[in-house]
Amino acid sequence: MRGGPAGDLYVFLSIRPHRFFQREASNLFCRVPVPMTTVALGGTIEVPTIDGKRMKVTIPAGTQTGQQFRLKGKGMTILRSPVRGDMFVEVLVETPVNLTKKQKELLQQFAGDAPDDKTNPQSSSFFAKVKDLWEDLKD
Repeated sequence: MRGGPAGDLYVFLSIRPHRFFQREASNLFCRVPVPMTTVALGGTIEVPTIDGKRMKVTIPAGTQTGQQFRLKGKGMTILRSPVRGDMFVEVLVETPVNLTKKQKELLQQFAGDAPDDKTNPQSSSFFAKVKDLWEDLKD
């Protein structure tokens, strides 16, 4: 332009992180808080998708924090392709707060009724391993 030499055009892009989704290539990841009762008994939750819609996800009884569910084809579009990546929903078990007296009593009753290794297999096995570790250290 105006007799100057041709040059290069540099374009700098900055992408703000999304407040709900994290992206890895064409896949999307999100963490969803799920009520303790829903993960214990099973149920369904609705999660938002990147295109502004909602998807129902079935949560099986006994789901643990960190478990992921895959929604095929609900991720980002792959460049120059009609194919889309997947969306992974990670469950975060939400511990109830501000319980009523009756709710506390029911939880205490629940805690006392069943052996821990049946209702809480992860923590039971963890503490059994710790106990074994201490026994090995004594020897």
